[in-house]
Amino acid sequence: MDLKLLLTVSDYFNTSYGWADFAIAAIISGLLLVYIYVHVKRWIPRLIYTLGVITLLGASLLGLRATSMILVVVLVLTGALMVITNAGEFRGAFSNQLKGQSSIRPSFLPKRARVKKIYDKDELYHEVAVAVEHLSKTKTGAIITFEKTTPLNDVIKNGTLVNAPVSSEIIETIFYVGTRLHDGAIVIRDDTILAASVYYTATTKPLNGKFGSRHRAAIGISEITDSITVVVSEETGRISIAAAGELETVGLDNFLRVFREHMEE
Repeated sequence: MDLKLLLTVSDYFNTSYGWADFAIAAIISGLLLVYIYVHVKRWIPRLIYTLGVITLLGASLLGLRATSMILVVVLVLTGALMVITNAGEFRGAFSNQLKGQSSIRPSFLPKRARVKKIYDKDELYHEVAVAVEHLSKTKTGAIITFEKTTPLNDVIKNGTLVNAPVSSEIIETIFYVGTRLHDGAIVIRDDTILAASVYYTATTKPLNGKFGSRHRAAIGISEITDSITVVVSEETGRISIAAAGELETVGLDNFLRVFREHMEE
């Protein structure tokens, strides 16, 4: 940067509007960056926005008022477009809160520790064990995922929201062959079935033995989250539990004990 340019910048900031322009640009840039990094998960839009903000601050610093104004308009309009695009998620979240319902935290909000719900765990384990026993004896295929500390909000987006209490009857009904939701997994948070007909990305690692798509999907979700997934084979009725990228075959006689151990680890 030569002396002439330095003097130009110095003259610009010796005026009240020079500092005002830069302050406004800095505030807008900060708000936009916070918004983008909270609401947008892909790195390419983040990078583009970051470069745009840097350009805006640079133009403001150099006293390029017209360029700054154009950049502000472009960045603000883009941000507004994203708000409009996500308006449905905003309305759903606020609506659930007004109704006093436990809502699924939208993915565009920052991650935070989830308040643990108080419920009867023994009753939950019992209902699951009853359902799994019936599914196994009737050789009804099923995949049941239990959320632990890793939120599964993004995972359930491809499924159908249910928000029903966990009961053996509901679980068995969902997986009954012929119902619209029997394919895919159900996702359970605490004592609530959040969604059904949810599909996971299957694991790519080689497996010893004969395993179907449900088993591979169960391992796949356990590789990227700390969830516990129970799988019932529709061919043999065999029961398996996927956790931490591993699949364990469990007998009916000790399912409840093993399942409880995984859930309370």
